[in-house]
Amino acid sequence: MASEEQNESTITQAPFGKTPDGREATLYTLTNKNGVTVKITNYGGIVASILAPDKAGNIEDIVLGYDQVYGYIPNDPYFGALIGRFGNRIAKGKFYLDGKEYTLATNNGPNHLHGGPAGFHTVFWDVEELPQQNALKLTYTSQDGEEGYPGTLTTTVVYTLTDDNSLLIAYEATTDKPTPVNLTNHSYFNLSAGKTQDVLSHVATIDADRYTVVDDSFIPTGELRPVADGPMDFTSPKVIGTEIEDVEGNGYDHNYVINDYDGSLKKIASVYEPTSGRVLEVESTLPGVQFYTGNFLNGSLTGKGGQVYIQRAGFCLETQDFPDAPNQPSFPNTILRPGEIYKATTVYSFSTREK
Repeated sequence: MASEEQNESTITQAPFGKTPDGREATLYTLTNKNGVTVKITNYGGIVASILAPDKAGNIEDIVLGYDQVYGYIPNDPYFGALIGRFGNRIAKGKFYLDGKEYTLATNNGPNHLHGGPAGFHTVFWDVEELPQQNALKLTYTSQDGEEGYPGTLTTTVVYTLTDDNSLLIAYEATTDKPTPVNLTNHSYFNLSAGKTQDVLSHVATIDADRYTVVDDSFIPTGELRPVADGPMDFTSPKVIGTEIEDVEGNGYDHNYVINDYDGSLKKIASVYEPTSGRVLEVESTLPGVQFYTGNFLNGSLTGKGGQVYIQRAGFCLETQDFPDAPNQPSFPNTILRPGEIYKATTVYSFSTREK
């Protein structure tokens, strides 16, 4: 149970086990004055735990993951990870930029997914504690040619836990050659803290009238289709499981086109879990969000505390630019050039309500 408020926010660190090459991972714990905690490891920049209260004050873990770093290797579902250089898919691992074709590592059938097999989710990030902000600053320099990408890209990600129970993620990147950039976090949420084994009873709302239609390999066709009162429509609150069986592709795994996008930080989605009363609200500066319902989980993974992750054990709301944008001229630009600064902000806020 949540007890009296703490006097101040704190940052602590502890060993988190070793990777197969013998490197020691560190787990950093951010705690705010309300007792909400977020645990982040320098391996993959992974959000390993978020402990937030339910309506009765019970503070419990609401994200999927593992008790030690070795559980995340290989992190096939990308539990909690920082994703880069390019989140989501690039068709056939190829794109043209300034008249030259680039070939990326392919790791999702014929396509490139989430930065490739050795993407940002697999590297050790440099970490600086920022105690005055109750924040961690993570930095990684991706060398020219890494996973096939042009240019040396320096990325910083600041995770801040606020006293209003929000996790703010601020992304920045610079490059010395033009390169695609699309950064996100891949946390899987179950707001019941595992009391419901899947998330089908959660109630979701997404501020998007359209979504990007995809082909059989989840590559956008270029069509932005209205959600129009069908199974894709979350413009008003809807139980996730209501029409999930009517969705092509085994469930929700689609990029939603945020309404009235202008680059400002705005609320784009919310999810409510009736049993716990927990509410997740998502704000973002980006034009899209990938709503994913853990369709490829199949009960073969056992996570924290012995929890078996069955199909749809968690949902993701991955704020992002559009998938395959380097090959889709009509989509918002994702090419970062020298002298420019990539900036994006996402806020996950945690609260409760009675019903």
